[in-house]
Amino acid sequence: MLHTRLCELLSIEFPILSAPMGPDVSGPELVAAVSNAGGLGIIQAQFHPPPLLRQTIRRVRQLTDKPFGVNFLLHFPCDEGVIVCIEERVPVLSFFWGDPAPYIARVHSVGGKVFHQVGSATAAQEAARAGVDVIIAQGVEAGGHVPGEVTTMALVPRIVDTVAPTPVVAAGGIADARGLVAALALGAEAVVLGTRFLATPEANAHPLYKHKLVTATEADTVRTTLFGHGWPDAPHRTLRTPFVEAWLGQEARGNASRPDEPVVGQTEIAGQTIPVLRFMGFPPNAAATGDIECMDLLMGQSVGLVHEIKPAAFIIRDLVEGARQIIEQRLSPTVIGRQA
Repeated sequence: MLHTRLCELLSIEFPILSAPMGPDVSGPELVAAVSNAGGLGIIQAQFHPPPLLRQTIRRVRQLTDKPFGVNFLLHFPCDEGVIVCIEERVPVLSFFWGDPAPYIARVHSVGGKVFHQVGSATAAQEAARAGVDVIIAQGVEAGGHVPGEVTTMALVPRIVDTVAPTPVVAAGGIADARGLVAALALGAEAVVLGTRFLATPEANAHPLYKHKLVTATEADTVRTTLFGHGWPDAPHRTLRTPFVEAWLGQEARGNASRPDEPVVGQTEIAGQTIPVLRFMGFPPNAAATGDIECMDLLMGQSVGLVHEIKPAAFIIRDLVEGARQIIEQRLSPTVIGRQA
């Protein structure tokens, strides 16, 4: 009942994907856990030098024999990383924030599938014309970087109609079975969950980050460009902490990428120790130290539906079982009754 056309395309059991949360919050453990449970886990590859990316891919394969993906932010250099993925024959390459066209033929040449995430029907149409295999329609409710301004409810059917027959995946504001069923009803072939999968033991996020996530509500996030150090003028949805509240309206300072910004902590990413300057868009991973609440606590508006930390496999089980109950017990009798 939940086995869609995209499940067939990707050889997965359920139409559920975990978002590539970076730089390394969605590491091999989370990716493998999602794939092992029947979904598709996606690594965020940014900041991984080629040898480490290859090592990370092979680590995922040690943890699962199921399909998985690797994501690249096209705003940053990614040629060498894509080459590694092609050499390693990664089943899915996912792109965001740029033009994926230069990579499509090379990925297809080794049997891989190309995803591209967009925030508008126009961008979706361009990607479909370029030949991507799957479009991810990201609504403005989503956490992390969000280029579009349209809600998931309005955006998904628009993109479905625009790019048919290219499969569409819905992202943004989805955290439970109701969201999964709604997305399928809008014409999506699957859903992407980021915020929900952050609240898992497998996610490489700082414990305080996870605590903030399970205690926040849908009113506690804001779409801003404040954390623009190193990636200026890129809208993102983050937690409305006291630090963020104090700087809203002064986003230009965050986007100036000043080298003299105060250091608020440090982290380890891709084997390197990195000082975290104020306004850097690094969500705190498990290795981060310092003033965690002044860092970029990226999360979407679905956060109000996330109340506990639970294993990724349990989340997928709840999504699937809940969706089946909704379809069988709440929707089917209504349809049958009207036909009668």
